[in-house]
Amino acid sequence: MRVLLYLGCCLLVACSADSDVDAESVLVDPYTLPSIDGDALNVIVEIPAGTNHKIEYHPGRGYINDTLEDGGTRVISFLPYPGNYGFVPSTLMDSDRGGDGDGLDVLVIGESVPTGTLLRVVPIGALMLRDRGEIDTKIIAVAADPADRTLDVTTFLDFSLGNDAAKQIIETWFLNYKGPNVVELLRWEDEAYAWREVRKWQTDNEALN
Repeated sequence: MRVLLYLGCCLLVACSADSDVDAESVLVDPYTLPSIDGDALNVIVEIPAGTNHKIEYHPGRGYINDTLEDGGTRVISFLPYPGNYGFVPSTLMDSDRGGDGDGLDVLVIGESVPTGTLLRVVPIGALMLRDRGEIDTKIIAVAADPADRTLDVTTFLDFSLGNDAAKQIIETWFLNYKGPNVVELLRWEDEAYAWREVRKWQTDNEALN
């Protein structure tokens, strides 16, 4: 089931000393949520499927449309995002271990949901890319609840054999959304590899089954 995280219009709340408002009950930092929920992976959606706007969560500031060096709004000059794009909470791809310093990226195949939505998903594979010389891993997932899926798949084999056209669309999108010859395809990996990536970058203590 989809759970909408209400974070308010901003994440900074000024409270007087005698206020009866508990700031901790108002503010929820999605980075601190569990990475795992039972047998499913948690994902915080930053960019809804079907938009071209590059939205990212910034601690203390909320969900913000990225800006360019000249202050302009960052918009992807390509087809809209083919799925709901976000990150796994309580993960950090440590730059000291070859990561990019952010949470683990996930593309969730399915109908568009709002920015800030917490989704329970099942990883079905991992797309391995090289972006400007750095390895960039994109976990590909579907909703954990079968009723919320647009593709009836739970494994990479199902995804590859029964939905190869969708797999090719996702691959082509990631190879072109930053422009020609910027992103290089390394390989695809299966759902077991995707779970290992989660385990590698976890910062919480949830055990993976």
